[in-house]
Amino acid sequence: MTYNEALEKIHSLLTFGSRPGLDRVSELLRRLGNPQDRLKFIHVAGTNGKGSTCAVLSSVLAEAGYKTGLFVSPYILDFRERIQINNEMISEEELAEAVERTFPLVERLGAEGIVITEFEYVNALEFLIHAEAGCDIVVLETGMGGLLDCTNVIKPPLCSVITTIGLDHTAILGDTIGEIAAQKCGIFKSGSAAVTSAQEAEAMSVIEAFAREKSIPLLKSSDIELEVVTESLRGSRFKYRGQEALFPLAGDHQLENLRTALAALEYLREKGLISVSDEALLRGVSRAENPARLELMSGEPLVLLDGAHNPNGIAALKKALDRFLGGREMILVTGMLADKDIDGAVELFGNIFNDVYTVPVNNPRAISPQGLAEKYRRHGIGARAFDSVGEALQTALSRAEKENAAVIICGSLYLAAEVRKDFVK
Repeated sequence: MTYNEALEKIHSLLTFGSRPGLDRVSELLRRLGNPQDRLKFIHVAGTNGKGSTCAVLSSVLAEAGYKTGLFVSPYILDFRERIQINNEMISEEELAEAVERTFPLVERLGAEGIVITEFEYVNALEFLIHAEAGCDIVVLETGMGGLLDCTNVIKPPLCSVITTIGLDHTAILGDTIGEIAAQKCGIFKSGSAAVTSAQEAEAMSVIEAFAREKSIPLLKSSDIELEVVTESLRGSRFKYRGQEALFPLAGDHQLENLRTALAALEYLREKGLISVSDEALLRGVSRAENPARLELMSGEPLVLLDGAHNPNGIAALKKALDRFLGGREMILVTGMLADKDIDGAVELFGNIFNDVYTVPVNNPRAISPQGLAEKYRRHGIGARAFDSVGEALQTALSRAEKENAAVIICGSLYLAAEVRKDFVK
């Protein structure tokens, strides 16, 4: 089986959508020999900040000498970004071989009436690949929610981490912050520990209650003291435990993700569950990467790419833009999925952009550029719809060069993936 054939097999399961529940993946894993039971995990859930927090954790652990597995979603440029070892994607051959070996089992289950979704299968592949590679620790990001997310088949992890909680996937997870927090806290397990980012009061109350119910310690990002020395679009220089380092992800929200990761690492160090020197920790932080998160794609003209697509993410992006580009002309290139809080995004952005260019997103759930532009116009914000991302970018870049403006691209990780691919080329 070739790599492209393997991807075709995987994506053929996308038809079955995303369906919460553990029964299907549990049966698949049972027939694979339960590879997840041979691994140790740091389990990460949340609405925003999961990817960056996982990136820091994985980078630090690998720098400390642990063979570190990483499972994240979605990917930006290459499907194999989802399954990494020591922050390197697995090879095309490894993925193709694993699919060739295991996909017949998925087909047999389907014939028995047990239909496996794409995410469930990829998660099972990750468990199998990381177990067979002999990974010491796996940093495991949930797909959606926590309680019924298929990653939650694992035994008690080294610790469970909850990043910032906001309103997203409300049709599945609940209409309130409290309901969504309860779903995220479903990854808490007795005999482990919990770590949380700063949260709204409603979410924090739920998190504290779940930790008490499981009788597990709760560590908070606010326990971590960082002294920020300088900040820019290239990241933040900070002091921690008397030493200075660079964190290459920009913005206050990324510093919060860093504190969350450090809270988890400090707990694991104190309990003797991992051995990581201060030097390895800071080297790992300085090498953390997470594409399409306030990513500087070009300096002249200034182009920033961000995957923000829900109110919390967009609020964090707006705060960063106000801080680093306040007073400068900015052009927004944006596309969104129709099931996101588009009106909330439009209201948050307000009038900080001189022009808004709306573009199509390569996803069947996307709102049309014309529909998105109309939403901006209803809020009194001038917007122009484009039929292609390339045309919008060319127009925006041309204007930015002439007027010394900045181009901001955001609204969807699907859009970010398309744009980043073109910039990399």
